[in-house]
Amino acid sequence: MSRKDAINNLFLKRPEPGAPTNAKPAERVRTGAISAMGASLQEMSENAKQAAQLQRQLAEGDAIVSLEPGKIDPSRIADRIPIDVDPDFEQLVASISENGQQVPILVRPHPGSPGRYQIAYGRRRLRAAEKLGLAVKAIVRNLTDNDMIVAQGRENLDRKDLSFIEKAFFARNLEDDGCDRRTIIAALASDKADISRYIAVARRVPEVVVMKIGPAPKSGRARWLTLADKLGRQSSIAAAERLLEDPALRAADSDARFDAVLRSLQGKAKKSRASTETWKLPGGKRGARIESREGRTALIFEEKTVPDFAQFVAGKLDNLFAEFQANSEGGDSQ
Repeated sequence: MSRKDAINNLFLKRPEPGAPTNAKPAERVRTGAISAMGASLQEMSENAKQAAQLQRQLAEGDAIVSLEPGKIDPSRIADRIPIDVDPDFEQLVASISENGQQVPILVRPHPGSPGRYQIAYGRRRLRAAEKLGLAVKAIVRNLTDNDMIVAQGRENLDRKDLSFIEKAFFARNLEDDGCDRRTIIAALASDKADISRYIAVARRVPEVVVMKIGPAPKSGRARWLTLADKLGRQSSIAAAERLLEDPALRAADSDARFDAVLRSLQGKAKKSRASTETWKLPGGKRGARIESREGRTALIFEEKTVPDFAQFVAGKLDNLFAEFQANSEGGDSQ
C-alpha cells in the first residue's frame, strides 16, 4: 500500500462494497481530527487578524482606554442643540447600566491642556457614564482640527442624524470659526449648494429662539424659513420667547414647541390683515378706499368716479402735512 493510500484509508471514508468502479468518486468527508484541525487553523487566523488590527490601532494611537469623564472637555464647535426632554438619553443610561458601554467614544489629547482630552463624538455616552459614576471607554487618536470636525460631523450622520436646524447651525458655527467650505462639506457630507442653504437659514433665524425650541427633527428648511419670516421683528421674537417660557410647552418635545410658535405667529399675522375704510362722495358714490396693512396705509382713488383727483391731492400733500402738524402741535399745547 502506498503512502498516499495509507493516508486516504486513515482520514477518508472508503467506498461501499459492490459500488460501480466507473461511478463518480465519492466526496471526501473530513473526519473529526481534520475538522478540529481546520477550526483550529481558522481560529489562529482570526486571532492573528485581531492582533494585527490591535497593533495598527496602537501604532495609530487608537487603543481603547478607560478615562475619567472629568478629564474630557467638549468640542470647540457645537453641533447638537441641547434639549430638556430626551427619552433616548434615559434609555442609553439604562442600557449602559445593565450591559456596559458597547461603543467607545472618540477623543484626542487636548492641544492646550496636557493630561486632558477633547471629545470628537460620543457626548451622550460620556454624559451617561458621568451620570452613572463610571469611567468611559474611549479611543484616543491624534487629530488635527479639521480631522476632528470631519469625525464629529460624520459620526453624527452615521448614528443619529442631525436635524435640519442643527445642520444649519453646525455649518454656521464652523464657518464662524474659520473653517473653509471644503471642510464643512466633508463634515456634513453635503454639497456646496446645501451648505450655502444651511448657513443662509441659520443667519436668519434668531439663535435665542432656536435654543428654546430645540432640534425639531420633523421640521425642514421650508418650515424654518417660514418661521424666520415671522420672526422678522423684535416684537415677534419677544412674543415667541414668552410663549416658550410656558412650563407645559417646555415639557413638550421640540417639534411641539416649533409648531406652537409657528401657529402663534401665523395667528397674529391673520389678525393683522388689512383693514379697509371707504370714502364716499356727497352723492354716495365710492371715491376712494383707505387700506391699512402691517404698518402701512394706502389711499386708493376710484379713477372713474373722481378722475384726476389723486393728482390734485398729491399736489396738496405739503400743505396738508403742514396743516396736520399745526393741528397736532396745537392739540398738544392745550
